[in-house]
Amino acid sequence: MAPIPTTMPATGLMPGVHLPVRPDWLARHVEPVLEPDLPIVDPHHHLWNRAEDPYLLDDLLADTGSGHNIRATVYLECRSMYRAPGYCAQGEDAFRPVGETEFVNGVAAMSTSGGYGQAQLCAGIIGHVDLRIGATARAVLLAHIQAGGGRFRGIRHVSAYDEAVRSATVRPPQGMLGQADFRAGFAQLAPLNLSFDAYMFHHQLPELTALARAFPATQIVMNHIGGPIGIGPYAGRRDEIFATWSTAIRELATCSNVFAKLGGMGMRVMGHPFGDQPEPPSSEQLAAAWGPYIETVIAAFGPARCMYESNFPVDKGMCSYPVVWNAFKRISAGASGDEKADLFRRTAARVYRLDGLD
Repeated sequence: MAPIPTTMPATGLMPGVHLPVRPDWLARHVEPVLEPDLPIVDPHHHLWNRAEDPYLLDDLLADTGSGHNIRATVYLECRSMYRAPGYCAQGEDAFRPVGETEFVNGVAAMSTSGGYGQAQLCAGIIGHVDLRIGATARAVLLAHIQAGGGRFRGIRHVSAYDEAVRSATVRPPQGMLGQADFRAGFAQLAPLNLSFDAYMFHHQLPELTALARAFPATQIVMNHIGGPIGIGPYAGRRDEIFATWSTAIRELATCSNVFAKLGGMGMRVMGHPFGDQPEPPSSEQLAAAWGPYIETVIAAFGPARCMYESNFPVDKGMCSYPVVWNAFKRISAGASGDEKADLFRRTAARVYRLDGLD
């Protein structure tokens, strides 16, 4: 693996969970869109109305309309637009995340109105349920399904835990995927034809493998190439971490119910230093740095179980939407047309049941 510079500060908890989005900085590098006709389903993005950095429909439209052929997108939970405590009955705080699905379904309805372009934005919705409530999670899942207007596809319950670093606003408990109460909630997914999006760090991948083997009928989607950490105590150990991570990836790939998302490497926790440079990275630079990871996952899972993801606006702290997809296209430049169809569109459409796109 080619050496990659590690100029990220070797501290523990970082000053900010994610890199800030700096439009003026991103505008310093513009490049033509590669393969502009290649159909893409972006299976991982967020929307939020945070005062410091809102990312709503107009922002998503600006990115998805920036040159690549985005046919549809899938929304991933991010604790956005939860119902206020006073809007849930007493003792029903577990239903607060249903507000996120209601919000996103409204955005999806706007997208399908015909007034916002051809892309089917938020065609699939992945919400959140705290599965630690056990079997009672079924009632919350049913509420999500009702609120989703036929678009709700499953949930994500982030399990990324490390004593020294973090990459989410909420820190889950250690070993959550193996806890009995969590698994009682997890057992409610498959009977409702719902999937589970998983985000954890590289050293937790064996926990996901154990979960996948315990529930072979439940479809699981590993987010962000399995979270190889590159900051804090892991900084300067890229080759060592890569070896540990890649071994765990190959073992996880033996579980046929698990699929893989290729992306998320613009997050601070991954430790790639481009966000701290004077100039934003080119797609060539990103492809060189990210390629060994993506190629390892594709080799283990196969293109039919892999899908590229933007992870916007989180990864927008490191690169623009045209550049991130150009990087993916460079990495897969040698793939066949059939393999590209899987990686950029068909796998996502199959996994998230997006009609007419597979």
